Amino acid sequence: MPIIVNLDVVMARRKMKMKDLADEIGISQTNLSLLKNSHVRGIRFNTLEKLCEVLQCQPGDLLEYKEDES
Repeated sequence: MPIIVNLDVVMARRKMKMKDLADEIGISQTNLSLLKNSHVRGIRFNTLEKLCEVLQCQPGDLLEYKEDES
């Protein structure tokens, strides 16, 4: 998949635990884990907005485009 989710990197920089982040943005730990591990097909803008607000970052800090090497 050419879109890379760098949520784990941003969380580590902010020293934020998965449970705390899930509680702050109002989604389940399971859904947050799926997002963190790039096992989702999309993300709602309001979820992205909440992530950016809580983690004090920009969407580009969380998402990265990488060209397929095939």
